[in-house]
Amino acid sequence: MKSEPSTYSIDDLARDKCTLWEGVRNYQARNFMMKDMKVGDDFIFYHSSAEPSSAAGLGRITRVCIPDSTALNKKSEYYDAKATIDNPIWYCVEVKFLEKFAHPQSLDDLRAAKALSNMLLLKRGTRLSVQPLTPDEFQIICKMGQ
Repeated sequence: MKSEPSTYSIDDLARDKCTLWEGVRNYQARNFMMKDMKVGDDFIFYHSSAEPSSAAGLGRITRVCIPDSTALNKKSEYYDAKATIDNPIWYCVEVKFLEKFAHPQSLDDLRAAKALSNMLLLKRGTRLSVQPLTPDEFQIICKMGQ
């Protein structure tokens, strides 16, 4: 799961302990959250558009398929006029902080790991804020971050 640190960082999640992962406005990313994420799943918190962009730590999914209320809020940058209470269109998950990596892994570090060569994040043109990892990719990044 990616976020720009200027918007919401791993430090923000550590401070808040738990938050809703709101504002995802891409159908493919939304579908990953709705169909693939389960309560108890761990995820890599990735800082995008940072110097350097990096895998910064770990979080855990604590609730799934929550209607994203920002889509209904006309004052929100994530407002969607097509969304209604009966048909929210956009969903989010609740996440909690697990740990900050002792050694954040930059995009260059991830690219240098041959075992991660097929990871979606490393493919050209892949800009989704929510992307799946294989169990092996997840374990490799965790080990690198320790």
